[in-house]
Amino acid sequence: MTDMLKRNIENLKSADVDAIRWVAPIARWTVWQKDSTSPSLPDVSFVESSLRRKLSSLAKISLHVANACAGDISGVHLVYASRHGDLSRTTAMLVDLVDEQQLSPTAFSMSVLNAFAGVYSISKNEQLPSTSLSSGESSFGFGLLEACMQLKSNPETPVLFVYSDEPVPPVYGVSNEAFDAHAIAILLSNEPLIKITCEMAAAETARDLNPQSYSFLDCLNGKNTMWGGEGRIWTWSQHES
Repeated sequence: MTDMLKRNIENLKSADVDAIRWVAPIARWTVWQKDSTSPSLPDVSFVESSLRRKLSSLAKISLHVANACAGDISGVHLVYASRHGDLSRTTAMLVDLVDEQQLSPTAFSMSVLNAFAGVYSISKNEQLPSTSLSSGESSFGFGLLEACMQLKSNPETPVLFVYSDEPVPPVYGVSNEAFDAHAIAILLSNEPLIKITCEMAAAETARDLNPQSYSFLDCLNGKNTMWGGEGRIWTWSQHES
């Protein structure tokens, strides 16, 4: 989390400021969702084969949208966010521990939250600056805020924001998550196709059942949207640049 994002969050908590408002200048975006039209995992053939064999399903959908959105652009800054991260891989390692099996160093290194950024940088053959974050149900919103603040601090460098998530494995007994695996890549640039006005305000509200990312996807499709949860209301409205 950057110092700028920390300052904005502290402002939200202060007595004098009850909302943060900013603009996301979006040049392009790519979405992958698991549904009847895309039942299998997407193509990631741009990743070298020996590394590709180590990828989890979450890594593959993340890399796919990143490459489809900004694979032709060099020197971007990366921001990655996920609520659960690669929980399926982490769970498999926990099961190995319970069974007193030796943990795989490869599995561990690929399970950390910033593994996606590392693999994407390797596939691009570039040392790309990256930030990875997870912030509960609001992970998408805080990730987008972080990406926008990075672009604002360095307007000449495009920022690629990638969000991906999968449902919690059944072993955890979580029954209130109504979403499928999905990934979103958004390229922020000072030459945007559209601009989305974003606002986060402190408010006690009932938790929306749909994930925050779904609400933002509705905004990308032209609707003004709102999402509530974790003591905050997030709103997004689209207008042409």
